[in-house]
Amino acid sequence: MQRWFNTTGPCKSDIHYMLPTGDRLPSLTRLIAQQNYFVFHAPRQTGKTTAMLTLAQKLTQSGEYIALMVSAEVGAAFRHDPGQAERAMLDTWRRAAEFQLPEAFYPPAWSDANAGARIQVGLSNWALSLPKPLVLLIDEIDALQDETLISVLRQLRNGFPTRPNAFPQSIGLIGLRDVRDYKVASGGSERLNTASPFNIKAKSITLRNFNLEEVRELYQQHTSDTGQVFTDHAVNLAFDLTQGQPWLVNAIAKEIVEELVEDPTIAITPDHINQAKEILIRRQDTHLDSLAERLREDRVKAIIEPMLAGQELGNVPNDDIRFVLDLGLCRMDPLGGITIANPIYREVLPRVLTVTPSASLPQIMPTWLTPEGTLNTDALLTAFLSFWRQHGEPLLNSAAYHEIAPHLVLMAFLHRVINGGGSLEREYAIGRDRMDLCLQYGDVTLGIELKVWRDKSADPKTAGLEQLDGYLARLELDSGWLVIFDRRSNAEPIADRVRTELAISPQGRNITIVRA
Repeated sequence: MQRWFNTTGPCKSDIHYMLPTGDRLPSLTRLIAQQNYFVFHAPRQTGKTTAMLTLAQKLTQSGEYIALMVSAEVGAAFRHDPGQAERAMLDTWRRAAEFQLPEAFYPPAWSDANAGARIQVGLSNWALSLPKPLVLLIDEIDALQDETLISVLRQLRNGFPTRPNAFPQSIGLIGLRDVRDYKVASGGSERLNTASPFNIKAKSITLRNFNLEEVRELYQQHTSDTGQVFTDHAVNLAFDLTQGQPWLVNAIAKEIVEELVEDPTIAITPDHINQAKEILIRRQDTHLDSLAERLREDRVKAIIEPMLAGQELGNVPNDDIRFVLDLGLCRMDPLGGITIANPIYREVLPRVLTVTPSASLPQIMPTWLTPEGTLNTDALLTAFLSFWRQHGEPLLNSAAYHEIAPHLVLMAFLHRVINGGGSLEREYAIGRDRMDLCLQYGDVTLGIELKVWRDKSADPKTAGLEQLDGYLARLELDSGWLVIFDRRSNAEPIADRVRTELAISPQGRNITIVRA
């Protein structure tokens, strides 16, 4: 049977290319044998469900346990009604048992216990009816909120002392986040600031991304099946762009082999990887769109906004940092500090934030193009200055992230420029105090550095020229733009302060300084 790269739901070995999850997952058999309860958390679409389904199957096949995976997601509709949530979940758990287990191991009729006790009683009766210990893996646990989440966790804790005879020997809670970040109702949803209602967990476990060799192995499965080769450079680039995030690794390959290069006799090259990357970023499939939705959350904004601006994080709670790490939105850099998880996410985030400013842009005639359709950077500068004088002030109010509003408006303008067939790449990180842009249109490459002049700080011109030198050196360019946004409280109105000046960088490059 033909196999495919999978980007939706759990992998199936008969129709999907897939890697054994055991190599990316610490062994859980000892935890289960010790009758421990645990939390298994990882970002969306990294293989959690596939891993846990596989684990349940292996445990049951071993003959030592009766194991299955269930979901708590249906209970999410009843966040303030634990009784209704319990009924909905237990109904789906019965159906899961009917799909995953022999009939002899189905749960007995659920008890009509009082609300707030139905799951504990139901699992207890089920465990008592079985000839072997029950292992229960509960997926989407963090879909539950408020009273319902607290009720479920406390029922599991209450049943814990009676395991393994009268309660599951081992329970795994599976979700995006560790249990420390589960929410309860306390005048609205707030992070737990008291003892955890699931303080019986023995360990929190996560699922790492693919490493380079695993990406190579996954793509080699396609080569073995079809003969279509991924060149070494293509595999390396796919890993660099995705940092092994499983959904991205599969999505890039799927876009290439099913859309861009359907002929299996044509080898996959880095150019194909880059084309697929651009398509995914522009299209923003569900996985990327769900990340974009997170940008609206205040605790995410508190980290992403200073990162885009190149500033330090400041007084951000540790829980908020762990939150973006658990989401897979960011990662800890081996050299220190927090950074965006991979280059594709790094490109998606600012693009998403420029949507509203882009929608607010007036019609702009492409005066920066020559009659032959090439980019004239001098004409581009003139067009930008005119645009900024006329529209800069009102457009700044359309940006969701106030600290980087000028960056977002400029990027929205540049996206209008490249709409005819160019690209815009960004570099930013905490503590760099700048954002770098690389605009490419045909044979023209323009390096731009964005700096902000804030209250109680010196003119960033000198530092900007030195920093821009390093960026232009990597782009192999001998000229570029340094754009300085004046955000001081006593700054002149935009129409009065917009101007340009020419400068020579410390390494002798010709720099156009834009005061905006």
